[in-house]
Amino acid sequence: MAIEVEVRLPTVLRQHAGGQATVMANGETVGAIFEDLLRQFPLLKGQLLGDDGSIHKFINVYKNDDDVRYLDKLDTPVGADDVISILPAVAGG
Repeated sequence: MAIEVEVRLPTVLRQHAGGQATVMANGETVGAIFEDLLRQFPLLKGQLLGDDGSIHKFINVYKNDDDVRYLDKLDTPVGADDVISILPAVAGG
């Protein structure tokens, strides 16, 4: 059974998702969620994943409050109550 989760998009990516701030996507891992997002919104492709298929270095992805880079990255499991938030990476010092 597919798990549907809420995905929150930053302002900069909303133009590639019909202007929506929040979308629903199906999958049991962050990677599967991304695949479903790309199926729904193909223009997000270069924004979410790098050329090597990993999470793009200019975004941060959170499952609830946890950065998936410190979990299992794209293999991070998700459940129906989870929220995936995509945020632009902020550089500075």
